[in-house]
Amino acid sequence: MRYKQIFSRTSKNVPADEKSRNAQLLIRAGYVNKVMAGVYNYTPLGLLVLEKIKQIVRQEMDAIGGQELLMSSLQKKSTWQKTDRWDDQKVDVWFKSKLKDGGTEVGFGWSHEEPIIEMIQQYLNSYKDLPINVYQFQNKMRNELRAKSGIMRGREFLMKDMYSCSLDETQHQQFYNSVIEAYNRIFDRLGIGEDTFVTFASGGAFTDFSHEFQTICSAGEDYIYLSKDRKIAINDEIMSPEILDKFKLTIDDFERVKTAEVGNIFNFGRHKSEQMKFKFTDKDGQEKPVHLGSYGIGISRVMGVIVEKFADDKGLIWPEQIAPYQVYLIGIGEQQKAEEIYQKLLAAGIEVLYDDRDLRPGQKFADAELIGIPYRLITSDKLGHKIEVLKRQTGEVEQLTFDQLVDRINGRK
Repeated sequence: MRYKQIFSRTSKNVPADEKSRNAQLLIRAGYVNKVMAGVYNYTPLGLLVLEKIKQIVRQEMDAIGGQELLMSSLQKKSTWQKTDRWDDQKVDVWFKSKLKDGGTEVGFGWSHEEPIIEMIQQYLNSYKDLPINVYQFQNKMRNELRAKSGIMRGREFLMKDMYSCSLDETQHQQFYNSVIEAYNRIFDRLGIGEDTFVTFASGGAFTDFSHEFQTICSAGEDYIYLSKDRKIAINDEIMSPEILDKFKLTIDDFERVKTAEVGNIFNFGRHKSEQMKFKFTDKDGQEKPVHLGSYGIGISRVMGVIVEKFADDKGLIWPEQIAPYQVYLIGIGEQQKAEEIYQKLLAAGIEVLYDDRDLRPGQKFADAELIGIPYRLITSDKLGHKIEVLKRQTGEVEQLTFDQLVDRINGRK
């Protein structure tokens, strides 16, 4: 991609009311555009990052038997009345409206637990149809009282939500455990695995515990008690003497750290199925409620957490696997050499952003650092047939031939 073809530009300015570091940097670098508090547009650069995060998640969900679908954002009042969650006193984040056909009330999806049940009911008959494990990527709408933390907590955000329908507790637990393993792989691939911990959290009315995936992050909104030696993390909200006794630990075994929740998994058991009469016929001809689970990852939130964790005083630093482009190409002086390298990079399958703007090299260097692409390449007459390669994460500089460069980017050297 040539930079001149991208309509978004870097900027020194951010909206006066934007306090979060992740949104400030993403706005300045041209990845997002602020609509209002808690609502952001994603430019082509921002969408590239989101899509790469989604693809990692998609691959891991497919690998454990997930099937991707897409649900409607508009939801019926009657669907949520079945579980008494249309009531604003029970769920306080609804966005609601009325249709023009007579005032029919509708809601804008903050979750899809009830709607997914209602849909699958139409296809599920016997035990032979189970298990069913489905997921989607979709914008959720939540009427947060105070939208804050940039794209880490918004009124509209992109989420991966998965739902499992199982015969019984045993089948559910097998899938539940496979999701834990898949989530660990996802966060490893996203570059935050070492600082992300499976965390015991409140199970609500359905089970003793749910599990959150909490990433150590100074901009997070949660605190967890973490014992790295024992590989146990407990959400601050449920920490108590009873919890310590259950795990046979003392408070001194833990350190309290600030974190951001990047995922969660939840065992609903049969409670929701009983509420919504979601049943199947077993092999003995008896009707039984389906065993349910839900599994979420905040796609846009993960993007914000990665910004907060890796950015420096010069700008963004993207892990290579989710960067919008692999290299940022700058030509100094005569541009013919840069044009040749650009074409060769494209032919080699390297994702490249070529800064072909008529600007001083210093401004291009500053933009390259702000935008955060993993490798900055410089061509010039002084370098001859070599290319200067700067690794954004470490600041390491090398002079490489084109073939050496391709090997480096492809991980062969």
